[in-house]
Amino acid sequence: MTHAATELAAATNEHLASISNTLIYSAMAVYTLAFFAYIAEWIFGSRSKVGRTAAALTAQAAAKAKAAAPAVTVNKAGGTAVLERPKVVVRSAAGSRDVPDGPGAHGGDEQGDLFGRVAISLTVLAFLVELGGVVARAASVQRAPWGNMYEFNITFSTVAVGVYLGLLALKKNVRWLGLLLITTVLLDLGLAVTVLYTASDQLVPALHSYWLYIHVSTAIFCGASFYVGAAGAVAYLFKDSYESKLAGGGKPGTFATSVLERLPSAATLDKFSYRINAAIFPLWTFTIIAGAIWAGDAWGRYWGWDPKETWSFITWVAYACYLHARATAGWKGRKAAYLALIAFSCWLFNYYGVNFLFSGKHSYAGV
Repeated sequence: MTHAATELAAATNEHLASISNTLIYSAMAVYTLAFFAYIAEWIFGSRSKVGRTAAALTAQAAAKAKAAAPAVTVNKAGGTAVLERPKVVVRSAAGSRDVPDGPGAHGGDEQGDLFGRVAISLTVLAFLVELGGVVARAASVQRAPWGNMYEFNITFSTVAVGVYLGLLALKKNVRWLGLLLITTVLLDLGLAVTVLYTASDQLVPALHSYWLYIHVSTAIFCGASFYVGAAGAVAYLFKDSYESKLAGGGKPGTFATSVLERLPSAATLDKFSYRINAAIFPLWTFTIIAGAIWAGDAWGRYWGWDPKETWSFITWVAYACYLHARATAGWKGRKAAYLALIAFSCWLFNYYGVNFLFSGKHSYAGV
C-alpha cells in the first residue's frame, strides 16, 4: 500500500462509519417506539377534564354573548321600546380571552401521564443513541459531522430533539410538541438514510476551516430552534380557531375537543412562538456574518449573491419583518403566525430547495 493510500485509509475509518450508520438506524427504531408512546398518551389520556373545561368555556362564551346583547327598556309614558347601546368588547389579534392552558396530551390523568413519561424517556434514549451516531460519524473522518446534507440532516434532527428536551428540563410546557416533533424527526431521518445518504469521506479544501465549526453549527441550532417556533405557530392557528368557535357559541367536533382542548391557550402558544423566534434571530444574524467572513477567507469576497447567501438573507429579512411587525404594528396572533411560518418556509427552502435546484459556491459538498 502506498503512503497516500495509507493516509486515505487512516483519514476515513470505515469501522466507525459503520457504527455510526448502525446507531442512526437504532435511534430511528427507538424514536418509533417513542412515537407510539406519544400516540398512547393522547389516546388514553382522560377526556373527562377536557370535556369539563370545554363546557366551562362554552358557558363563559354564552354569558359574554348574553351580556353583550342589547337590553330592552320600556318607556312608561309612551310605551316605546328603547334599545340600550351594548358594551363593545374588543378582542386582540393574539386572543386575549381568559382561557387557561389545557391539561396536556395526557389529559390530566395518571394513565395518560404514564405513557407520556415513557415517551419522554424513549425520546431521551433515542436522542443519546442518535448523538452517538453523529459523534461516530465525526470520528470516522476526524472532522465536524456536517459536510453534506446527510450529515446536516442527522445533526439537525439531533439538535431539534435536544432543544425540545432542554425546554422540558427548564420546566417549560412543551410536552404537547412531542408527537409532532418525533413524527418530523422520523421523516427527516428516513429522508437522510435513503435519498440523502453520502458515504463518509473527507471535505474539499474550501471547508477545512475553523469557521466550519462556527458557521454551520450555529446555522443548525438556529434551524432547529426556528422549527420549534414554527411548530408553536401552527399549534396557535388551530387553537385560536377552536377558541374563536367556542367564544362564538359554536360546538367543535369531538376530535377537536379531545385534541385542541389539551393544548396551551392560544395566547400562550403565540407568546411561545414569538419568544423562540426573537431569541434566535440575533444568532441567525451572527450566522450570516460568520458565513460572510468565511467566504472572504475561502473565496476572496465576503458576499457574491450566491443562491445560498441570497436565501439566507431572504430568511433574515422574513424574520426581521415578523419581529418588526410585532414590535411596531402590534401584529400578534394570526398575522404574526403566518409571517413566522413564511419565514421558516424560507429557511427550509434555503436548505432543501437551494441545494437541489441551484448550483453555486455552496455546491461543493454534493448532497
